[in-house]
Amino acid sequence: MPEGTDVVAAHLAAIERLESHVHAYVYVDRTAHGSEGPLAGTTVAVKDNLPVAGMPWTDGSAAWRDRIADHDDPSVARLRSAGAAILGKTNLPELAAAIGTTNAIFPATNNPWRDGITPGGSTGGSAAAVAAGMATFGLGTDMGGSIRIPASCCGVAGLRPSVNRVPTDIIDAAGLSVTAPLARTVSDLREAFGVMVDEEPRLDFSSPRKRIGVAFETALGLDPACRDACRRAADALEKAGHVLKRIEWESEAVAEGYGIVRRASMASFPATLEKFGPAIRGLVEQGRKLSALDFFTAYERAAALAQRVVNAPLVADFDFLLTPTLGLPPMAIEAVPPFLSEPYRGYVQFVLPVSFAKVPAISIPAGLHDGLPVGVQLVGRFAQEWSLLDLAEELEQMDGFGFREPEGVR
Repeated sequence: MPEGTDVVAAHLAAIERLESHVHAYVYVDRTAHGSEGPLAGTTVAVKDNLPVAGMPWTDGSAAWRDRIADHDDPSVARLRSAGAAILGKTNLPELAAAIGTTNAIFPATNNPWRDGITPGGSTGGSAAAVAAGMATFGLGTDMGGSIRIPASCCGVAGLRPSVNRVPTDIIDAAGLSVTAPLARTVSDLREAFGVMVDEEPRLDFSSPRKRIGVAFETALGLDPACRDACRRAADALEKAGHVLKRIEWESEAVAEGYGIVRRASMASFPATLEKFGPAIRGLVEQGRKLSALDFFTAYERAAALAQRVVNAPLVADFDFLLTPTLGLPPMAIEAVPPFLSEPYRGYVQFVLPVSFAKVPAISIPAGLHDGLPVGVQLVGRFAQEWSLLDLAEELEQMDGFGFREPEGVR
């Protein structure tokens, strides 16, 4: 691996070589440079819904096509102060409202593993940049899975911290969205997360033999490749001495609630309807017709199921939970289910309940299916990111797990 300024040069060279078909970035600072600090010799690709001083800040929408940020998001500022070079802004769907990465103002982002395949979303540009070797870290947001989905699709590691662990200027009235990192390895995630929360890693003095609840069957069903990845992870962790037990998993009430909550959140964006693309315009119109009672009723039902499925088992019976990250493997860009649609629910059935539980989770690469990545999700107790990262790193180092470089970018 190159060191210091050579890393920046190497990543800029990779952008020059690959960006014309990956389309991960919407803006690149070719004069980017780092400084001394714990993250010296690393680079960051920032999702374009987070501000970076002097760079575009479009949110993937024509409504803000010409907006330039006048400040850094707190996480960007901390990463920059720690020595990382901020390379540029990465693509996302309009208002971060999709599980793919397409919009009306920039080319669709391809998965580095195969052109025409979605990188996931909504932090698809950052995940693609990391997987393709165009950045050390990806920075993005996760409200309903937007870090974990592209991490799984692109074969990288993505951490969703607990709510309010990472400072941000972005207001989310629903209290679900978090700023979050992506990286090729859990070790790199640990470095980025430590800087973002301004903490040293905490030592875990509990028993090394963890109790892990595992779910790989649901009423909605899931692709056999995703189920197999989770079973392999469960077997590997059990062989390592951990205690695993099957748990039930439900998500329908969460998906229904999220549909209302997310429409309401989009309705609050300060722009006229004419500025939005047709799909987002329809969701915003629906959101603006919702009442406060609609919002709170939907939120309470979703949170109640998340409490029963995620929080209660973690409090009473388990140290961690293990699930597939997604219900389906990566798909063609044109086959991505419409946001908040019925098919969408099966895709995100494992990530959405965790968002409403507000606990940390991480997606870890779990091998390939038909030449494309699949991932598994580990879930921890509230604010216990350090122990979650420890277990994730243990799994990552087992046979069949962890980052592989996409063949197309070598």
